[in-house]
Amino acid sequence: MLSQSVQVAVMQYKGGGDWYSNPTSVPNLVTFCNDELGTRIDAEVPYVEVGSPALFNYPFIHMTGHGNVVFSPSEARNLRTWLEAGGFLHISDNYGMDAFVRKEMRKVFPDLDWVELPFEHPVYHVAFDFEDGPPKIHEHDGDAAQGFGLLLDGRLVCYYDVECDLGDGWEDYAVHRDPEMVRRRALEMGANLLTFAMKGGRDD
Repeated sequence: MLSQSVQVAVMQYKGGGDWYSNPTSVPNLVTFCNDELGTRIDAEVPYVEVGSPALFNYPFIHMTGHGNVVFSPSEARNLRTWLEAGGFLHISDNYGMDAFVRKEMRKVFPDLDWVELPFEHPVYHVAFDFEDGPPKIHEHDGDAAQGFGLLLDGRLVCYYDVECDLGDGWEDYAVHRDPEMVRRRALEMGANLLTFAMKGGRDD
């Protein structure tokens, strides 16, 4: 549980991808966490450019989209420095950004490989239990939902959901008309990510 007020943000990036998609997602997640877990997260959710010094104002940043992502060398360095300093990045593939995410995050951490997190990982149990890993929100290609992580010195600094679409699940009901239980499970998984990030991103 967060005992002090913090603010989270959504990442704005270059390359043409729609970083602005799912505008109601993170505000809804913030409301859910404040209501269900007693957190004190600011209701205002700003957009922040990946290369901006303002990145360091936020402990948790959400990134999504359907297409191209491009990080300049200076943006990659800024993102890496923020993650090394304790930041937590959640990337939700809104369908179509996987190849770009993997290529650009390689610029950020050339020596780190994505690891599919086992279902017993604490990120799946810290506030709500997900015995089978990330929930399947939208079908996309019909494959199983997967959650990948980048681990830096044992700390989870980035969680990446693929074939899952958590961000869509957080949106207002009118956007996708997902069943209430599907939306709730998406919000619960998002709450796990926020909770785990605020605990420092470590297993202990």
